[in-house]
Amino acid sequence: MYVTLSETAEELRSTASSHGWSLNDIDVIELNELQPRVDEAYTLFHPSEVELQETVEIILRAIEEKSPARIVVDSLSEMRLLARDPLRFRRQILSLKQFFVGRCCTALLLDDRSAPDGDMQLHSLAHGVIVLEHLAMEYGADRRRLEVRKLRGSQFVGGFHDFRIRTGGLIVYPRLETGVPVEGLLAKTIESGVAELDAMLGGGLTSGTSTLLTGPAGTGKSILCMHYGLAAAKRGETVRFYLFDERIAVFRARAEALGLPLRAAEKSGKVVVHQIEPTQMSPGEFSHLVRAAVERDRANMIVIDSINGYLQAMPAEQLLSIQVHELLSYLANHNVTSILTLVQRGIFGGPIEEAAEVSYLADTVILLRYFEHAGAVRQAMSTVKKRSGRHERTIREFRIDRLGVQVGEPLATFRGVLTGIPEYEGREEPLMERMADDAPKSRGRRRNA
Repeated sequence: MYVTLSETAEELRSTASSHGWSLNDIDVIELNELQPRVDEAYTLFHPSEVELQETVEIILRAIEEKSPARIVVDSLSEMRLLARDPLRFRRQILSLKQFFVGRCCTALLLDDRSAPDGDMQLHSLAHGVIVLEHLAMEYGADRRRLEVRKLRGSQFVGGFHDFRIRTGGLIVYPRLETGVPVEGLLAKTIESGVAELDAMLGGGLTSGTSTLLTGPAGTGKSILCMHYGLAAAKRGETVRFYLFDERIAVFRARAEALGLPLRAAEKSGKVVVHQIEPTQMSPGEFSHLVRAAVERDRANMIVIDSINGYLQAMPAEQLLSIQVHELLSYLANHNVTSILTLVQRGIFGGPIEEAAEVSYLADTVILLRYFEHAGAVRQAMSTVKKRSGRHERTIREFRIDRLGVQVGEPLATFRGVLTGIPEYEGREEPLMERMADDAPKSRGRRRNA
């Protein structure tokens, strides 16, 4: 039974029709006339012209006559106006609650929160309280979230849960809970397919851990992620890429230019690339998408490119670390390897401390850097930390060209590489040779890379 004090039955039918529903099996009680008409399907009178007691009596008589299993009263704000006095309103709601005792009927009371701030009298009377909120963002689509504040006799997931209104009803994205670690899962070494890079990491990454690739834009973070993902797919594992910054078409084009078999891995179903629009997707919806990939699709590796884009989906910047921590803990408990990228400011990157708020959450941190030497811009990488085992502490030059990712020897004769403008202290050329098609024409002698 649906008791409406603010909308007409025709308006309710129109709303239901827009979702593909029918109200044929629901008794609609429309209170728009002074006295009920027994011979009609709807009871009509104007709530503003009668006392609250008469309104409640009509509702109670309809319940006794139809004995519904579920009743909706929409909305209590109209009854609050009729009561005029908070004490009388509370007593009427209390009598309505006592009326349902012993009847196998679930009552849903809707309120538009028109009461003064701090008025919690309804919360104390109800067995459960669910609060819906509509948030208007400074930019992008608006967002909706709900909070279960009370549910007597039951355990529930606290906090805010994002939801959407779609054709057919609500889609709720429960807040991600880390849960308990899955037992019986053994850690294994995750290789990238680049021998020198795996050597820097003491053999490779460890399954079930999180890795952060950080550095300025264009240093090769996405390509390294692609190497790890495709190597995992080659081993028969399932990989999910979530792109916040880059378009899927550009991502595929770069893989094809470097000769990486991304399209073949996508056709096999082992790799799926998702384009995420931060302004259109809430953090809760994204967490739900990742959880579905882990629990439904049995994903073994999750790649998020980049955390900067993920930050744009946060309702407030101070929540970023908490959101990332929950997500990484959840993935670790399911032995899923996660790889994230973080773009630092500037061409040569700002201070390393820029990434401190996120890097402490990751188990492994790989720092990528530009540096200048002899009138050319080169790239270097180093492993800042690895909680799950040993790793090199050297700084190596690397490059990305038509041969893929190549890692050189440690830059032992350079000092200050991470500053972007190092000082050379050696006698021999320690850097990697450039490809023949990249070398200056004025250079007479070329050595093979």
